[in-house]
Amino acid sequence: MAAPYVLHMLTPLNQVSAFDVNMAADAGMDTLFPYTGVAAEEVAGITQDAMFSRDPANAARTGLFIGGRDAVVALDMMETARKAMFPPFTISVMVDPSGAFTTAGAMVAVVERALRRSRPDGIKGLTVQVFGATGVVGGIAAVIAALAGARVTLVSHRGLSGVEPKAAAFRERFGVELACADAPDDAAREALLADAEVVFGCGRAGVQILSAHNLAAAGRLLAAADINAVPPSGIEGVGAKDDGTPLPGGRGVGIGALAVGNVKFRVQHALLKRLAEAEKAEYLDFRDAYDAARRIAG
Repeated sequence: MAAPYVLHMLTPLNQVSAFDVNMAADAGMDTLFPYTGVAAEEVAGITQDAMFSRDPANAARTGLFIGGRDAVVALDMMETARKAMFPPFTISVMVDPSGAFTTAGAMVAVVERALRRSRPDGIKGLTVQVFGATGVVGGIAAVIAALAGARVTLVSHRGLSGVEPKAAAFRERFGVELACADAPDDAAREALLADAEVVFGCGRAGVQILSAHNLAAAGRLLAAADINAVPPSGIEGVGAKDDGTPLPGGRGVGIGALAVGNVKFRVQHALLKRLAEAEKAEYLDFRDAYDAARRIAG
């Protein structure tokens, strides 16, 4: 009989996400244990405590879930955990800080689904602008889009210092080139949007980052996606339930937060089920989330 599945949930924050706990329970994890305020130097010790306490035959019945709010910190924790392991004591690791990896993967996949109705290459070769790029979802959505072949700009409204270090870190880690722009006012936003073919709205909940007037300046627009489900919409004119819905003005289609969220929910469930059912260690990050989202979105 297989040992019960134990998922150790690590975060540098004061609390483990209740959303992630529920998702893991629904995916079939038998035992969930939270570790809060975890420092980088503590990850190796937690990993080895977890892996040495199981018979190697049940190593795959143990996993780490790494959360938090910072993509680079979470990925560094994952790498630390992997370096602490060696056969036959290898356990699984999944990284999804603030649900950002599964959300970003779903966002890009749902936009590509809408684009493929008239454009078989999806997002490849398109000019993508990410508003709200200082956040973890926006940053990872930008990386995914760039890896998929898009020309991507990280857009800040508080100066280039909010996005240039992130672009440099992602270039070093993932080999992607991300342009940076500052758009603190309507005139700057509209000048920038003149070149946009795809717009990602990744701002904070309940904050409108692009008005309908701003969006009207995007004469080449094919799709605009917004992950904000809390009124007002992050992108005015994009409804939460929109899923390839024509935008006001007749240019492009809108993808709303609930269309993205439906796929995100299924992606996170699928990845957690993959851990729960694995016969050997799995290591899952935003690339796996994007691959799963593309399959689920269709």
